[in-house]
Amino acid sequence: MRHLALLCFLPTSLSAWEFTPGLPCRLSHATPDAAIELTYDPTQPLYTVTVTRSAPWPQTQSFEMQFNGPRALRIGTNRHQLSDDARSLTVADVGFGNLLGGLEFNETTTAIAGDANVTFPLAGIAEPLARFRACDPARSLS
Repeated sequence: MRHLALLCFLPTSLSAWEFTPGLPCRLSHATPDAAIELTYDPTQPLYTVTVTRSAPWPQTQSFEMQFNGPRALRIGTNRHQLSDDARSLTVADVGFGNLLGGLEFNETTTAIAGDANVTFPLAGIAEPLARFRACDPARSLS
């Protein structure tokens, strides 16, 4: 269901990164071509990143995120999963230090699977990312 909600944003462009408190806390952004959502559930603890696009992602052995800017970085994993329709690609892990640092200190990020890629601008991410990093379920539920 979450992936369907992300697809609703595809025809329009959000102008900002958005933080949504709760369990899990969410950080999201959409462009006319794709949407990205990070979640963090501190009760697990578990992070996820889901990148949804209008065209299906290819079946690949690895998924990478490239961060372009002053602290360029490229990270990757082979533990990604595709949704049933292959339009959403998700990675889950107990730590996202490199991913969060890449988002914080760069200008764009590109999600890459095989020959498919989607780029997201990182302008305006500082405040929502700081709130995401400080995710507190007690404050989120009050």
